[in-house]
Amino acid sequence: MADTRAVAPAAPERSEPHAQRAPGITPFQPTGPYPQVMLDLPTGTAMPLSDAPRGERILIDGRLLDGNGKPIADAMIETWQADASGRYAHPRDPRGADADPDFWGYRRVASDSEGRFRIETIKPGAPHDRPQAPHLVVGIYGGGVLYRYVTRIYFEDEPANATDPILRVVPAHRRDTLIARHQEGVYRFEIRLQGENETVFFDV
Repeated sequence: MADTRAVAPAAPERSEPHAQRAPGITPFQPTGPYPQVMLDLPTGTAMPLSDAPRGERILIDGRLLDGNGKPIADAMIETWQADASGRYAHPRDPRGADADPDFWGYRRVASDSEGRFRIETIKPGAPHDRPQAPHLVVGIYGGGVLYRYVTRIYFEDEPANATDPILRVVPAHRRDTLIARHQEGVYRFEIRLQGENETVFFDV
Protein backbone atom coordinates (compact mmCIF):
# COMPACT_ATOMS: atom_id res chain seq x y z
CA MET A 1 0.00 0.00 0.00
CA ALA A 2 1.25 3.46 -0.89
CA ASP A 3 2.34 5.76 1.91
CA THR A 4 -0.25 8.55 1.99
CA ARG A 5 1.19 10.49 4.94
CA ALA A 6 1.74 14.18 4.30
CA VAL A 7 5.29 15.17 3.82
CA ALA A 8 6.30 18.49 5.33
CA PRO A 9 7.82 20.85 2.79
CA ALA A 10 11.53 21.38 3.11
CA ALA A 11 12.40 24.34 5.27
CA PRO A 12 13.80 27.24 3.25
CA GLU A 13 17.47 27.90 3.68
CA ARG A 14 18.06 30.49 6.34
CA SER A 15 20.22 33.42 5.44
CA GLU A 16 22.90 34.30 7.95
CA PRO A 17 23.71 37.93 7.31
CA HIS A 18 25.73 38.24 10.50
CA ALA A 19 28.07 35.48 9.48
CA GLN A 20 29.11 37.47 6.45
CA ARG A 21 30.11 40.56 8.36
CA ALA A 22 33.76 41.33 8.59
CA PRO A 23 35.10 41.17 12.13
CA GLY A 24 35.69 44.51 13.73
CA ILE A 25 35.50 46.48 16.94
CA THR A 26 32.34 46.21 19.00
CA PRO A 27 30.56 49.57 18.59
CA PHE A 28 30.09 51.81 21.58
CA GLN A 29 26.60 52.04 23.08
CA PRO A 30 25.37 55.01 25.11
CA THR A 31 25.17 54.67 28.86
CA GLY A 32 23.98 57.10 31.45
CA PRO A 33 23.72 59.20 33.46
CA TYR A 34 25.69 61.76 31.54
CA PRO A 35 28.26 63.93 33.30
CA GLN A 36 27.13 67.29 31.94
CA VAL A 37 23.51 66.64 32.95
CA MET A 38 23.94 64.86 36.27
CA LEU A 39 27.10 66.52 37.60
CA ASP A 40 26.91 69.97 35.98
CA LEU A 41 30.56 69.76 34.95
CA PRO A 42 32.39 72.43 32.99
CA THR A 43 32.59 71.34 29.35
CA GLY A 44 35.85 71.34 27.43
CA THR A 45 37.86 73.37 29.96
CA ALA A 46 38.13 72.64 33.68
CA MET A 47 37.50 75.34 36.25
CA PRO A 48 40.43 77.78 36.45
CA LEU A 49 43.12 77.05 38.98
CA SER A 50 43.43 79.66 41.70
CA ASP A 51 46.57 81.77 42.08
CA ALA A 52 47.44 80.20 45.43
CA PRO A 53 49.05 76.81 44.58
CA ARG A 54 52.84 76.67 44.44
CA GLY A 55 54.76 75.36 41.44
CA GLU A 56 54.89 75.53 37.66
CA ARG A 57 51.50 76.00 36.00
CA ILE A 58 50.82 73.86 32.95
CA LEU A 59 47.99 73.27 30.51
CA ILE A 60 47.01 69.81 29.30
CA ASP A 61 45.10 69.72 26.02
CA GLY A 62 43.53 66.31 25.62
CA ARG A 63 41.22 64.48 23.27
CA LEU A 64 39.13 61.37 23.91
CA LEU A 65 38.51 59.02 20.96
CA ASP A 66 36.71 55.70 20.45
CA GLY A 67 38.05 52.66 18.62
CA ASN A 68 37.23 54.15 15.23
CA GLY A 69 38.99 57.42 15.96
CA LYS A 70 35.73 59.32 16.51
CA PRO A 71 35.47 61.84 19.36
CA ILE A 72 33.63 60.88 22.53
CA ALA A 73 31.59 63.76 23.87
CA ASP A 74 30.17 64.21 27.36
CA ALA A 75 32.66 61.92 29.08
CA MET A 76 34.03 62.77 32.50
CA ILE A 77 37.81 63.03 32.85
CA GLU A 78 39.26 63.15 36.35
CA THR A 79 42.91 63.65 37.26
CA TRP A 80 44.71 63.01 40.54
CA GLN A 81 48.31 63.99 41.22
CA ALA A 82 50.98 65.06 43.66
CA ASP A 83 51.75 68.71 44.28
CA ALA A 84 54.89 70.44 43.02
CA SER A 85 56.98 68.85 45.78
CA GLY A 86 55.73 65.31 45.10
CA ARG A 87 53.35 65.21 48.08
CA TYR A 88 49.75 64.01 47.89
CA ALA A 89 46.94 65.69 49.82
CA HIS A 90 45.93 62.33 51.25
CA PRO A 91 46.27 60.72 54.69
CA ARG A 92 48.02 57.67 53.22
CA ASP A 93 50.94 59.84 52.12
CA PRO A 94 53.25 59.98 55.15
CA ARG A 95 54.30 63.47 54.03
CA GLY A 96 50.74 64.53 53.19
CA ALA A 97 50.56 66.88 56.16
CA ASP A 98 53.19 69.02 54.43
CA ALA A 99 51.42 69.03 51.04
CA ASP A 100 50.52 72.36 49.51
CA PRO A 101 47.36 73.38 51.43
CA ASP A 102 46.16 75.34 48.41
CA PHE A 103 46.33 72.42 45.99
CA TRP A 104 44.18 69.32 46.33
CA GLY A 105 45.61 67.54 43.29
CA TYR A 106 42.18 66.76 41.86
CA ARG A 107 40.68 68.10 38.63
CA ARG A 108 37.51 67.19 36.71
CA VAL A 109 36.06 68.18 33.33
CA ALA A 110 33.64 66.87 30.69
CA SER A 111 34.79 66.38 27.09
CA ASP A 112 33.16 68.65 24.51
CA SER A 113 31.47 67.70 21.22
CA GLU A 114 34.89 67.09 19.62
CA GLY A 115 36.08 64.94 22.51
CA ARG A 116 38.42 67.68 23.66
CA PHE A 117 39.25 68.69 27.22
CA ARG A 118 41.68 71.18 28.77
CA ILE A 119 43.01 71.08 32.30
CA GLU A 120 45.09 73.75 34.00
CA THR A 121 47.14 72.29 36.82
CA ILE A 122 50.51 72.29 38.56
CA LYS A 123 53.42 70.28 37.15
CA PRO A 124 53.66 67.47 39.70
CA GLY A 125 56.85 66.61 41.49
CA ALA A 126 58.20 63.07 41.70
CA PRO A 127 56.78 61.14 44.69
CA HIS A 128 59.51 60.74 47.31
CA ASP A 129 58.22 57.47 48.77
CA ARG A 130 58.54 55.57 45.47
CA PRO A 131 60.85 55.85 42.44
CA GLN A 132 58.28 57.16 39.97
CA ALA A 133 58.47 59.94 37.42
CA PRO A 134 56.08 62.90 37.75
CA HIS A 135 52.67 61.91 36.40
CA LEU A 136 48.91 62.34 36.63
CA VAL A 137 46.49 59.47 37.21
CA VAL A 138 43.49 59.77 34.87
CA GLY A 139 40.03 58.28 35.29
CA ILE A 140 37.47 58.23 32.45
CA TYR A 141 33.70 57.71 32.73
CA GLY A 142 30.83 58.37 30.33
CA GLY A 143 28.73 57.24 27.38
CA GLY A 144 29.93 53.92 26.02
CA VAL A 145 32.20 53.42 29.04
CA LEU A 146 30.71 50.72 31.24
CA TYR A 147 33.60 50.69 33.67
CA ARG A 148 36.09 53.31 34.70
CA TYR A 149 39.17 53.45 32.50
CA VAL A 150 42.37 54.33 34.38
CA THR A 151 45.55 55.53 32.71
CA ARG A 152 48.44 57.89 33.39
CA ILE A 153 49.89 61.02 31.85
CA TYR A 154 53.67 61.31 31.87
CA PHE A 155 55.61 64.27 30.46
CA GLU A 156 58.05 63.90 27.59
CA ASP A 157 60.56 66.31 29.12
CA GLU A 158 61.06 64.32 32.35
CA PRO A 159 64.36 62.37 32.49
CA ALA A 160 62.91 60.17 35.26
CA ASN A 161 60.65 58.49 32.68
CA ALA A 162 63.57 56.25 31.73
CA THR A 163 63.59 54.60 35.17
CA ASP A 164 59.91 54.78 36.12
CA PRO A 165 58.91 51.25 37.23
CA ILE A 166 55.39 51.51 35.76
CA LEU A 167 56.59 52.65 32.34
CA ARG A 168 59.22 49.91 32.33
CA VAL A 169 56.61 47.14 32.58
CA VAL A 170 54.70 48.60 29.62
CA PRO A 171 55.88 47.19 26.26
CA ALA A 172 58.27 49.67 24.67
CA HIS A 173 56.15 50.13 21.54
CA ARG A 174 53.16 51.20 23.66
CA ARG A 175 54.80 53.61 26.09
CA ASP A 176 54.18 56.57 23.81
CA THR A 177 50.44 56.25 24.53
CA LEU A 178 51.19 57.45 28.07
CA ILE A 179 53.39 60.42 27.16
CA ALA A 180 52.10 63.98 26.81
CA ARG A 181 53.96 66.00 24.17
CA HIS A 182 54.98 69.59 24.87
CA GLN A 183 53.86 71.67 21.90
CA GLU A 184 53.21 75.40 21.62
CA GLY A 185 53.21 75.94 25.36
CA VAL A 186 50.82 73.10 26.28
CA TYR A 187 51.05 69.37 26.86
CA ARG A 188 49.01 67.44 24.30
CA PHE A 189 47.62 64.04 25.18
CA GLU A 190 45.30 61.75 23.21
CA ILE A 191 43.29 58.95 24.81
CA ARG A 192 42.11 56.13 22.52
CA LEU A 193 39.79 53.64 24.18
CA GLN A 194 40.17 50.88 21.59
CA GLY A 195 41.72 49.98 18.28
CA GLU A 196 44.99 51.01 16.72
CA ASN A 197 47.25 52.93 19.12
CA GLU A 198 44.92 52.15 22.02
CA THR A 199 46.04 53.91 25.18
CA VAL A 200 47.51 51.70 27.88
CA PHE A 201 45.02 51.26 30.72
CA PHE A 202 45.65 49.85 34.18
CA ASP A 203 43.61 47.30 36.11
CA VAL A 204 43.22 49.00 39.47
